[in-house]
Amino acid sequence: MLGLDITVIIIVVIVLLVLVSSIKTVPQGFAYTVERFGRYTKTLTPGLNLIVPFVDRIGHKMNIMEQVLDIPTQEVITKDNASVAADAVSFYQVLNAAEAAYQVSNLEQALLNLTMTNIRSVMGSMDLDELLSNRDAINDRLLRVVDQAAAPWGIKITRVEIKDIAPPRDLVEAMGRQMKAEREKRAEVLEAEGARNAQILRAEGAKQSAILEAEGRRDAAFRDAEARERLAEAEAKATELVSDAIADGDATAINYFVAQKYTEALGTIASANNQKVILMPLEASALIGSLGGIGAIAKEVFGSDGETAPARRTSVPPQPRSTVTERPASGSPFGDNSEPDS
Repeated sequence: MLGLDITVIIIVVIVLLVLVSSIKTVPQGFAYTVERFGRYTKTLTPGLNLIVPFVDRIGHKMNIMEQVLDIPTQEVITKDNASVAADAVSFYQVLNAAEAAYQVSNLEQALLNLTMTNIRSVMGSMDLDELLSNRDAINDRLLRVVDQAAAPWGIKITRVEIKDIAPPRDLVEAMGRQMKAEREKRAEVLEAEGARNAQILRAEGAKQSAILEAEGRRDAAFRDAEARERLAEAEAKATELVSDAIADGDATAINYFVAQKYTEALGTIASANNQKVILMPLEASALIGSLGGIGAIAKEVFGSDGETAPARRTSVPPQPRSTVTERPASGSPFGDNSEPDS
């Protein structure tokens, strides 16, 4: 019985060992390759899997999650012979575990060298200005080229990004001076255009002002001419009426006309702006006589009771004798009003 018990125990242990060696648990995000006598047979997916014990074994444990590969800094010579330092980062994912395990040795090192080589090729075919301003285009070209090269390995390159492009210090200083010169040039051009536009606007304003001023002068001259024409018509009409009255022998109209002009002349002299004090010989009796003549004319025209009297021929009434011996140089508009002593 003791020997039987030992045999049972040995069988149980063997069964347990077989079960343990045949059951394989694959964690999520990984894929295991199975080899039978050193030859690849299948790929175990995440979860519980069974293999033939003592015959099959796990070959490679491949990480099928997306992984990042840091590309170290390297010197790149551009198309215009400028030396720049560039570093990048690459993201990849294993799509076929068997190809990634058996088509290439040291997958990460292979991807690293492949990416670095293509970075030199892509960036070396571009000028420095194009290199610095078209980083997205560089990333797209790198992604397309590296992904195509890594496809036989069961690898999908999801992204390639250039992290930094560092030109030499002297080249950076030269680029800074160039940028400053370009900005100063644009500033001067904008300033010149602003000055030109301002001059054009000022000229247009002066032109419009001159046009409006000329139109104003034309309208004013037209109105002045019209006013003078109407005034001349009025004066001609008045002169015609006075002429008709004189032709009819009415002396009252003559006295009224002369007295009016005489009084207006005195008022104009007195209201002159360039004269503050007026000293002139004036025969008061002549002015009084003129006023008396105007009064007589009014009485004759309107009558003593305010009614208009009929026109009649009259002679100029004699003026009172002047008591002033000194007469003005021009004399009275009515002539000499003083009478000789009888």
